[in-house]
Amino acid sequence: MHPIYTHITRSLSGLYPEGEAKALAKGILTEVFRFSALDLYAGKDRDFSEKEHGKLEDILARLRKFEPFQYITGETSFLGLPLYTAEGVLIPRPETAELAGWIVSDYGNRKGLRVLDIGTGSGCIAIALARLLPQAEVEAWDISDAALALARRNAERNGTEVKCTRVDVLSHTLPEGYADICVSNPPYICEREKAGMERNVLDWEPGQALFVPDEDPLRFYRKIAEEMSKRLSPDGVLYYEINQAYGRETVALLESMGYHDVELRKDLSGNDRMVKARRP
Repeated sequence: MHPIYTHITRSLSGLYPEGEAKALAKGILTEVFRFSALDLYAGKDRDFSEKEHGKLEDILARLRKFEPFQYITGETSFLGLPLYTAEGVLIPRPETAELAGWIVSDYGNRKGLRVLDIGTGSGCIAIALARLLPQAEVEAWDISDAALALARRNAERNGTEVKCTRVDVLSHTLPEGYADICVSNPPYICEREKAGMERNVLDWEPGQALFVPDEDPLRFYRKIAEEMSKRLSPDGVLYYEINQAYGRETVALLESMGYHDVELRKDLSGNDRMVKARRP
């Protein structure tokens, strides 16, 4: 292994688990410094310039403050699509890619669908669906101006048309319109769960996109389901990413509101993570 790889893992030792430190070392060398597999694994000689050494030490200093690697590089990928990332906007998760993949597997052959993504963040779901569903008309809502600006940049980067609109979904007045698919990954982590969270999430990612009050963990699901019961087309479908602790409760909520064919699905880690329901 290249000596710089060893230097990185040693610098992060004690702060990150061994596996995560190794993954960060690999990511730094391949994504930032464009090491090839031969450079990395064969320990092939490659001199670091003084400028590169300085850049590396800056990255390590930021990682020691638990800044997410995706914020440091300013990039990530989602279902194979390149996305910009920025502090103040939630970093896309693999579980969210699973949710978008479920929608694509259900509707990949349907043309001209109207899709609404509520709480779009970086735009990851909306952009993936705009790319992967033929001729889909996609709109994305978020309360954050920073998120909407990033979503627009990401849509342009991937050659997709996504209408990005500033909407507070908890507001009493929402835009009119109809959709065949509504998808949402809203805030769903209870305040009491903060104690068990990693610092790279808790200290850096936007709380507005993460947390809900302990006394009302399903507030966004309830409000969105209420509004979409009037805005989904007759055969319209609602998809949610959910808190694994509230799978059954989310299903019961939707069924109590008249939604049918409600399906709870686990993510690849075996946690209750996604719900699909047909409009009342």
